[in-house]
Amino acid sequence: MLSLLVGLGIVAATSVAAEGTKQLHVAIVSRTIFYLPVWLAVEKGYFKDEGLDVRIDVFDNAEKINGALRENAVQIAVSTPESIIVDALKGGSLRMVAGNAGRLPHYVIARPEIRSIADLRGKTIGVLSNEEGTTHLVPEVTRSAGLRSSDYTVKAVGGAPTRWRLLRSGEIDAGLQPFPLSYEAEAAGFSNLGPLANFVPDWQFTSVNVDLRWAERHRAELVGALRALQRGLDAIAGDPAAAVKVAARELQTDEKLAERAIRDTAKLGILTPKMEISAAGTRRVHQALIAAGLVRDEPFGLERVSDARFLQESRR
Repeated sequence: MLSLLVGLGIVAATSVAAEGTKQLHVAIVSRTIFYLPVWLAVEKGYFKDEGLDVRIDVFDNAEKINGALRENAVQIAVSTPESIIVDALKGGSLRMVAGNAGRLPHYVIARPEIRSIADLRGKTIGVLSNEEGTTHLVPEVTRSAGLRSSDYTVKAVGGAPTRWRLLRSGEIDAGLQPFPLSYEAEAAGFSNLGPLANFVPDWQFTSVNVDLRWAERHRAELVGALRALQRGLDAIAGDPAAAVKVAARELQTDEKLAERAIRDTAKLGILTPKMEISAAGTRRVHQALIAAGLVRDEPFGLERVSDARFLQESRR
């Protein structure tokens, strides 16, 4: 773990960055549109308004993020909730404290010669990781065409930009891609087999996650960070020109595609307006975890895997 943290250039604790300013490391999985509130909160100085000097670390691996939370190498993660739920239900200290993407922004993108879900037979489907995110949704998609898990290969390769690179190189045959990468794929001649939300309408895709041991000791920092994130979320509609510029820069795409991605994000209701955690979406994740044998089959309770106190305090 130490070598990982050193390699990422991450310090191992919350530290004083300047007089009266606290330094926080915020982890994200990859460069995708639902992290726009984080980038805008940095760009517009909302974190600084809360006395926070925030550094964003892109991991491209969800499991490593949770290890970094436990080690206090990062203090806040905007990431997938699956292993957070597993940890919490097994008595661990990881919790969701706010929502981010409450619906799925992905399309099923495949090599040009693949024209239907049934054509995925014998193919390799790239996913984020073995235990996180869209991994649990692949069976939902393939089952619609009568495919069994033995009919294709699922390969953990990393976040959406990595999946797009591997699709282009032919190392994977299909992947679940959010926009604007899905737009780029269609323009390049790849097949769009439909939106993932058609298969799974309710799903808490990403959330704001913490280790409660850190959160209880640094309540003011967490509450301030959540307040800044809300301002970043509000700025998408409040300052659309800035939102487009920041999105294009961070997503490494052109402004026209960034604007389209922001518009579609709003139309589909992907970013929850008050950073709420979707009870229906989290329940659906819980059901998938039960089906995968990662948690016991027991009644769902949002309060067991989340802590709403910090978000509520940020609104006062």
